[in-house]
Amino acid sequence: MRILAVDTSSAVATAAVVEDDKLVCECELNNGLTHSQTILPIIDGVLKKSGLSPRDIDIFAVASGPGSFTGLRIGVTTVKGLAHAADKPAVGVNTLEAMAYNLPLCQYIISPIMDARRGQVYNAFYKFSDGVLTTLEKPRAVSLEDCAKQLKEYNEKVVFLGDGVPVFRQRISEILGELALFAPQNVCMQRASSVAEAAKNKKTLGYAELVPNYFRKSQAERESEERGKK
Repeated sequence: MRILAVDTSSAVATAAVVEDDKLVCECELNNGLTHSQTILPIIDGVLKKSGLSPRDIDIFAVASGPGSFTGLRIGVTTVKGLAHAADKPAVGVNTLEAMAYNLPLCQYIISPIMDARRGQVYNAFYKFSDGVLTTLEKPRAVSLEDCAKQLKEYNEKVVFLGDGVPVFRQRISEILGELALFAPQNVCMQRASSVAEAAKNKKTLGYAELVPNYFRKSQAERESEERGKK
């Protein structure tokens, strides 16, 4: 089974081709360019380097949220188009769950945190048990303070990863002390190969069913609601 996986949920744009248990090709860019500029060339590159065309892919997978609203729309729309053109199924994977696969078989609690702005993070808690990833806390938007205090109650070491780490690292350390660990840079951000790994256990969809999961309303929607109340 060949999977083409894509993640544009953060500043990183990444795509990978995975065949069964083999990572064939993966590319990650975090160079400040917009995903509309980078993701199609990245996908084209990993396909060509793998000696494949879109029709050779069995499943198209994408990180469907949470994350940057614009980034999610670009990634999901791109994968919908590829799946439609190739007449193949698609899979939407939770971004945080996919990030947990960056740390396979980790013995500690895994806590991906993405900066959600407005004093919040997108966050979930995971742990590997006998090689299987289990969910301790479902993905949500939550304040960093509440997230860290909740983790403190476990009284276990926790590995943090994601773009929220450089933003909140100091505060996390203040709350959790020696319980807080931080993933190294090579596995700290989104990886398309991890999206592919998470997609292996997911139900496939028709391309038309694939939609972003934003986890909360956009700023424009919130402002519109506020104007309506006034």
